[in-house]
Amino acid sequence: MPSPERPSGQLVYSEAVQAPVTKQGDLMAEPGQNFDNHTRFVPPYHYVAMPIFALNLLWSVYRFIGVYTFQAFLNVLVALALVILFLFARLFALAAQDRVIRLEMRLRMRELLPDDLQGRINEFTPKQMVGLRFAGDAELPALAQKVLDENITAATPIKKLVTDWQGDYHRV
Repeated sequence: MPSPERPSGQLVYSEAVQAPVTKQGDLMAEPGQNFDNHTRFVPPYHYVAMPIFALNLLWSVYRFIGVYTFQAFLNVLVALALVILFLFARLFALAAQDRVIRLEMRLRMRELLPDDLQGRINEFTPKQMVGLRFAGDAELPALAQKVLDENITAATPIKKLVTDWQGDYHRV
């Protein structure tokens, strides 16, 4: 079995890792990912749970305004806490994913960037790395140079510059 490392000791990234895979290992029938469709919406989360929590909070506030009891006040507090918990659960998952992306991009950059950019890897912000993660290996060095030279700080403009889009099918 061939070694997963190059003679120089750098890891080799397999193109198969970029493909969407089910738990059984079969390719999923997902359309190709691009800038326009790369965000993830989970219908049960975004279209079912979110409205239920919002309606619960509104109903609790309505009931509290009508009766002004301690129990109604507690219901408002619990409903508000549930909405906050719901929103932060998503934010915490995205923050953890951004940390993993930052690590993955540092590894990719160490392998792919030319020597003159190697020393500048720490200059990239997490948002810049999130934007650069969609660039293909051949495109990454030039795009990374452009991001640093033009001080492009937000992820969205960087994503719009990507021409060889490499989908992330494991996003949260």
